[in-house]
Amino acid sequence: MHEVNVKGILSAQNGMNLYRGCSHGCIYCDSRSKCYQMKHEFEDIEIKANAIELLEQALRRKRTKCMIGTGSMTDPYLPIENKIGNVRKALELIERYGFGVTLQTKSDRILRDVDLLKAIHKKTKCVVQMTLTTYDEDLCAKLEPNVCTTRKRFDVLKRMQEEGIPTVVWLSPILPFINDTEENIKGILDYCGQAGVSGVICFGMGMTLREGSREYFYRQLDRLFPGLKERYIQTYGMQYELESPNSRRLMAMFVRMCKDRGMMYRNEQIFQYLHTFEEKCRNIQLSLFDDFGTV
Repeated sequence: MHEVNVKGILSAQNGMNLYRGCSHGCIYCDSRSKCYQMKHEFEDIEIKANAIELLEQALRRKRTKCMIGTGSMTDPYLPIENKIGNVRKALELIERYGFGVTLQTKSDRILRDVDLLKAIHKKTKCVVQMTLTTYDEDLCAKLEPNVCTTRKRFDVLKRMQEEGIPTVVWLSPILPFINDTEENIKGILDYCGQAGVSGVICFGMGMTLREGSREYFYRQLDRLFPGLKERYIQTYGMQYELESPNSRRLMAMFVRMCKDRGMMYRNEQIFQYLHTFEEKCRNIQLSLFDDFGTV
């Protein structure tokens, strides 16, 4: 690991990444792509040393409350978070200043912060986003080797349900010839239904590959699935989008199962939900005035 000072922490869309790089080892990770211009080894986690100071300054300046997001490029709950604690410090600031939050992760380390997530959701809105790719535990351990498997992530979703914290699942990526099966999609969506997930984000049944991530992915295929790299190259060449041959059938099943379980499945609807700030204390006050009328 190494530390850097950065000029800013919140993006124009109020997203933040407190760390850069990742140690999860997911074989398909797009964040390895050269287009992101990472100047250090991917597993050498970069700590933004002044992130918490910058976040507090940014929250103080904001005139309008909003949802703060984290986890789009780097999972916030890396093992290093146990030592550094920047995610918890950020959540404390978000709760103190009355903002909402949505976190995207694959790690059950998020359970450490349930108390803060509940406190934020009591005031405004907290949504936990969990990535699920593979129902089969053994396969999950191959594809995502250094993070908890799908069953433990399901347990996180159930715990959030018990605590009254809404959840959204990312069903992504679906790797052609590996986890693009009806059994896999059905297993994941059954988990989502049991956990009362609000919505499931899916960009289609397939994956993306570009320079940097492609080379890493193919090295892992050679190691884990000998001969499969050649099938990928023969089928897709250098394409960016790799659609599963089973895509149409799997997407029809995905939509049907989401409808049956009352889960949102249109991405634009889910993203609107994730970005919509709700101030519950204020809403309660307004409803009281509505009940009693004005003088």
